Amino acid sequence: MYLVIAEKPSVSQTLAKILSAGEREDGYFKGKDCIVSWCLGHLAEYVSPEAYDSRYEKWQFSDLPIFPEDWRLAVAKDKKAQFAVLKKLLNRKDLDYVVNACDAGREGELIFKRVYDMSGSKIPVKRLWISSMEDRAIREGFANLRDGREYADLCEAAVCRAKADWLIGMNATRAFTTKYYKRLTVGRVQTPTLAMLVERQDAIDGFVKEAYYKVTVEGGGICAVSENISKEADSLALAEQCSEKYAVVSSIKKIRKKNKPPKLYDLTTLQREANRFFGYTAQETLKELQALYEARLVTYPRTDSQYITADMEQTAVELLELLPEMLPFLQKESVGRNIGRIINNDKVSDHHALLPTKEAVKQDFEELSEKQRNIFWLIGQRLAQAVSEECVSEDAVVTLLCEGHEFVAKGKAIIQSGYKEVENAFRHAVQKGKPAGQDQTEDTLSIPEGLCEGMEISEVTAESSRHFTSPPKAYSEDTLLAAMERAGKEEFEDDTEKKGLGTPATRASIIEKLVSSGYAKRSGKQIIPTADGKALIAVLPEYLKSAAMTAEWENRLLLMEKGQTGSAEFLQGITDLIEKMLKECSGISGEEQQRFNRREEIGVCPVCGNPVYEGKKNFYCGSRECSFSLWKENRYLASMKKLVDKKMAADLLKKGRTHVNDLYSQRTGKIFAADLLIAVEDGRASFSLEFPKKKGKGK
Repeated sequence: MYLVIAEKPSVSQTLAKILSAGEREDGYFKGKDCIVSWCLGHLAEYVSPEAYDSRYEKWQFSDLPIFPEDWRLAVAKDKKAQFAVLKKLLNRKDLDYVVNACDAGREGELIFKRVYDMSGSKIPVKRLWISSMEDRAIREGFANLRDGREYADLCEAAVCRAKADWLIGMNATRAFTTKYYKRLTVGRVQTPTLAMLVERQDAIDGFVKEAYYKVTVEGGGICAVSENISKEADSLALAEQCSEKYAVVSSIKKIRKKNKPPKLYDLTTLQREANRFFGYTAQETLKELQALYEARLVTYPRTDSQYITADMEQTAVELLELLPEMLPFLQKESVGRNIGRIINNDKVSDHHALLPTKEAVKQDFEELSEKQRNIFWLIGQRLAQAVSEECVSEDAVVTLLCEGHEFVAKGKAIIQSGYKEVENAFRHAVQKGKPAGQDQTEDTLSIPEGLCEGMEISEVTAESSRHFTSPPKAYSEDTLLAAMERAGKEEFEDDTEKKGLGTPATRASIIEKLVSSGYAKRSGKQIIPTADGKALIAVLPEYLKSAAMTAEWENRLLLMEKGQTGSAEFLQGITDLIEKMLKECSGISGEEQQRFNRREEIGVCPVCGNPVYEGKKNFYCGSRECSFSLWKENRYLASMKKLVDKKMAADLLKKGRTHVNDLYSQRTGKIFAADLLIAVEDGRASFSLEFPKKKGKGK
């Protein structure tokens, strides 16, 4: 008897069907020789600091750093019932082994490890490692289960990633929050991503547009443009000079270019194109892609590869035969067969590129949601493009000479459409015949018959036009994902395997965290930082918002997966960084600490000498170590129907007394005037009254 644990109930249901475990029990499926159960994503997470020590409930800089010696996990309340099921199953005496059937990646390892460790189980672990939920792939996977120990390095990298995120998040967030008296959330990957958004927005906000001018001459069926001209007067003068004059074709240059077909999709490139074509967020794309995977229509979603392996060649051939049946816009004759273009064993790590499955040919696509259908079509047409012929174009540059000045016309003519034929058919299908977006337009140049070098064109028209320089574009989900993928690239050697912020599996959630935390917002397709986002980046040191450093950490995690570096070295680097941060935080001046709370000083604290500020209910000392305060509503003045206002507080702190004209006497029912005096003993304030020309205590 063996136990299979999947990541989600829907996946376990599919596995149970293949394994003939059809008997449904509470939290699992049962078969003759196996049990199939499931996690609910991350069942357990590292506990917060206050779970280690109650003193951490109050955030204080003096309690930092927080470095757990014994890392503790806790099961989420809404998942405790399923964990109890798994714990009981993992400790059954009749089990020979357990199969880790969680998603085949770093996070899948972590999800399983936490449940296994917390259960106290000691049974052997085997690993199911598949890239497709097709019946054939599942059967092959179970026929070739691997020893769970083979994935120890991948699992260790997952644990270190989680610990690093906790250590930086908890320590940095508490440090900057307590120093600046404002909730400032810091994340290992989230913060450098926000820094990129802020840097781009600063460039946009600081951009000053400048005018420039061009002169266009037209004649003989050709239109050519001058270089940029800085002064309008010079542009107008050139236009007048060339108007109705002749021009000479001084040169015609034609360059034939071959554009290779695009690679297959990995997760990030799919998310980018889904955003570009349909406006889907990265999270939306991942969610729908996961649903397609669980429905056995596409292969494993969280891949970072854009190739397949040589042993998949026959599968690819069979897929291409079926592709026109899956994609209504695809003609059978337009499907290429250059399968060698998509095969590269060296560039496939844990999973091959995204592909449709052969099972998908049975699918009624009208039953899918529009989003799922669009994403499936994207993946299918990309396969068709990737194995198609090159697109061959001829770029032409024609130079005209008029009145001693050069004017240039540029464009291209398509010689062979190649993969563009598939792309254009897809665009027409999903964009309802609308023209392609700006990023897809191409200038075309039709060279008039007989045009040759030295030919004269008589009486050209000439016109001056004004243009403006453009600011950088705000990030869209597409361009932000690309920037995250490229982050830190210049810091690495060319042969470094992977670079960037986060992984294909985590980038969508990072963007969503920025939005949900209020540090970024969506405006149409744009993602822009909020005022709070800008404020956070303004106070953080460079190393906490450095894309290069975070990319380097990710690269070390990848080396750890391969057993090329240890966890102790990685975590020591994180520890050193936190200690450096806290040392620098200790030196933040009192004035800087008030950056987000520029409060008016009411006076000086009579206990410790720090400034006193006005709060909603009191006037309080600015030092967190001092408890002195003047309550606006206090027991002594309550019977006299008087609250301490700002002027009274300022006088009391400066002179120890303040004159009050509107005190109420409960004995006489009349208003009277007196001086209110303050005395401070052991940090507590007490009051008394002094009357004009008659000294004594108050009533």
